[in-house]
Amino acid sequence: MTRPLISGVLIAITVAAFGTVLTLSQPAAHAADTNSPDPAQFARGAQTWANTCARCHNMRDPKELRDDQWRAAMAHMRVRAGLTGQEMRDVLTFLQGSN
Repeated sequence: MTRPLISGVLIAITVAAFGTVLTLSQPAAHAADTNSPDPAQFARGAQTWANTCARCHNMRDPKELRDDQWRAAMAHMRVRAGLTGQEMRDVLTFLQGSN
């Protein structure tokens, strides 16, 4: 398989697993919880991570860093990777939503 195909498969698995975990871990009353990441933003973040960040990094376990640490890391890497503000927020949503 080619790298883009592998990245696409990994993204699909990650998004599907995230959706399953959210569905199973939250009672129906919490479905409208504003702390839940936006699924579209999460998917964009996963795609941006695969297309940009994965060029240099293997996926770190998102639990290695707290949300505030991911914000600091993303602020630094945004400049190095040439990400737009929206792309940075999308990747941050993906990383924080995965921990």
